[in-house]
Amino acid sequence: MDKNAHLNRVIVDFKKLTPEVLKLLVDRYPDGYDDNDIISFRNSHGERIEAVEVLTVDTKYLVKISEKLEYTMENYDEEDYEDFDDDDPAAVPEPDLS
Repeated sequence: MDKNAHLNRVIVDFKKLTPEVLKLLVDRYPDGYDDNDIISFRNSHGERIEAVEVLTVDTKYLVKISEKLEYTMENYDEEDYEDFDDDDPAAVPEPDLS
């Protein structure tokens, strides 16, 4: 039996990424994630989704992998989020990848 079966499960894409979840990602994957960390599944539309997992006491987050996520994790600075609430998705700006 899955020891985390009791946890709430939340799928997060970049638009809904909060400072709290971003910090959890950076703490769990300080050197980035690799193929062994990626979880693949199909959503309700049958689309294949790739995500990485982070846990809190009561929640399992599956964060969808994207180029924006990788860039944001690589350039993470905790001070950038000091003026925001931990659960504010507007705190994590979309990076300019050009």
